[in-house]
Amino acid sequence: MSDYGSTPPPPPPPPGSGSGGDNVPPPPGSGDGGYGGGYGGGYGAPPPPGGGMGGGPVDHPRGMTVLILGILSLVCCSPLGIVAFIMGNNALKEIDAQPGRYGNRQIVQIGRILGIIGMVLLVLSIIWLVFLGGLAALSDSSNV
Repeated sequence: MSDYGSTPPPPPPPPGSGSGGDNVPPPPGSGDGGYGGGYGGGYGAPPPPGGGMGGGPVDHPRGMTVLILGILSLVCCSPLGIVAFIMGNNALKEIDAQPGRYGNRQIVQIGRILGIIGMVLLVLSIIWLVFLGGLAALSDSSNV
C-alpha cells in the first residue's frame, strides 16, 4: 500500500438499518439549509455580496505626496508647505466630488494641515528675519 497513514473508508450501512426505512436522502433545502454535510453538499457560508476585485475605494494618487510635502515643510523646507496646501486643497475637492471613489481623505487632510503649519512657520521666520534685520540696522546706525 503506497498511502502512508491513510485509512480506508467505512463500509456502507446494512440495508434497512436507517431511521427512514428505505434510505432515501433528504430533499435539498431541508434540515441544515444546505450549508453543511447534508444532501445539498454546501461548502459553508455564501460569498459576501459584491465581492471581487475593484469593489472598494482606492487611494487618491496625490494623497501620499501631499503628506510627504507637509512633513518636509515642517522638517527642512518651509516653502513646501505652500505646495502641500495647494495640492491638498485640490485633492480634497476631487475626493469630495466623488465620495465613494477615493478612500484616503484623512491622509490628504493631515498633509494639508502640516502644510498650513509649515506656511505659518515660514511667515514667522520671515518676520523674525525682518525684525533682526531692523535691529541690526538700528544698532549699526546708533554706533555711528
